[in-house]
Amino acid sequence: QGQPVESGGGSVQPGESLRLSCKAEITTSPYYCVAWFRQAPGGERTGIVSIYSDGGVTNYAPGSTKRRFQIFLNNGRRTAYLQMNDLIPEDTATYYCAANLGRACPPLVIDRFSFWGQGTQVNVAS
Repeated sequence: QGQPVESGGGSVQPGESLRLSCKAEITTSPYYCVAWFRQAPGGERTGIVSIYSDGGVTNYAPGSTKRRFQIFLNNGRRTAYLQMNDLIPEDTATYYCAANLGRACPPLVIDRFSFWGQGTQVNVAS
């Protein structure tokens, strides 16, 4: 079993978009969940959204990211994408991909996910 690998972070201006990728080759099992969390400087790591391996079940955390961020899954490539639109400075954070094995996604809570990536930095500033 490996660990998720994130990519796609960078520096953008407010209003712009970014797409993060997470290669989640943690298992050969068809039953897994992938989620995105983020941690702002000095803040706690919080969940954004999860998607189950069937690609049809998603769970978005409440808040402003729900209407601006979307998650997609390419199951064949075991890669999840986080499309982030209309970025604002408050979105500046390290974004982490997390994964878990099982028949459903757990709640968006840190200790419910077993596999974590190293994180990718997103900076939003004028």
